[in-house]
Amino acid sequence: MAVALTVGSAIATAPHVSAQARQHEIYASAVDDKGDPIEGLPASDFLVREDKVAREVLVARHASDPMQIALLIDNSTAAERFIRDYREALASFLDIIAADTVKHEVAVITLADRPTISADYTTDLARAKAATQRIFAQPGSGSYLLDGIIETSNGIVKRDAPRPVIVALISEGPDLSERQYQSVLEPLKAAGATLHVVIVGRPLNNEVDRGIVLDRGTRETGGRYENVLASSGLPMRMKQVANELTKQYLVTYSRPESLIPPEEITITSNKPGVTVRGTPKKTPKDKR
Repeated sequence: MAVALTVGSAIATAPHVSAQARQHEIYASAVDDKGDPIEGLPASDFLVREDKVAREVLVARHASDPMQIALLIDNSTAAERFIRDYREALASFLDIIAADTVKHEVAVITLADRPTISADYTTDLARAKAATQRIFAQPGSGSYLLDGIIETSNGIVKRDAPRPVIVALISEGPDLSERQYQSVLEPLKAAGATLHVVIVGRPLNNEVDRGIVLDRGTRETGGRYENVLASSGLPMRMKQVANELTKQYLVTYSRPESLIPPEEITITSNKPGVTVRGTPKKTPKDKR
């Protein structure tokens, strides 16, 4: 699977390359056909292309930078029958994030009626977990996922978050944001965040803008999009997302010096049965 990316970042140390080349980095996930992460892949198993031109991959190592994870949770009326499984799935997700050797930050944001911060970004994941266990469905409410992505993306830009991740756990119910997809994808791209979405039930076919955001927003940022038909499958899927995040690679590659940055970067694998997703590491000039 090839994933469209934006420009990566230069780093200071890596194997020797030409003085006329710069080094860039991509956070990359490698998963098998079941969606579980694959560890221990060498640099030679990754392929990076810029505008369809192959680049030299120098290093693939475990990504150890702290993440800033925003959990967007649909607690609208449509999610009422899923809330119990939501809580179990979110607890499983946070247990894996908390067990990592790196201290990550997590924020909890609910989407009923309007995006609302239940727990601001914190490294105290017990506090974040407690917020997820207090979630309940708001009677007579609708979900505002697209507004939530916009507001979260804008917040990421203001915080200068270096490794931002948005994980949305949503239901099949309607989204009332009344946003066009372009107005959501643009701030998401500006934030440099990876978007992961897990949706339970069958999404409505008439919500074109939400459908485009869920498809392109995940695919173009190196995230995963999972549709779970039964809410009992949510804990397993959220565990997979957490395992993928904590077992990512930092892939370093070289690019010839150029005044014009590439329009598209793709990262794939030449190893059969391996799906690679990725998003570039942000540089200071990426931060706005």
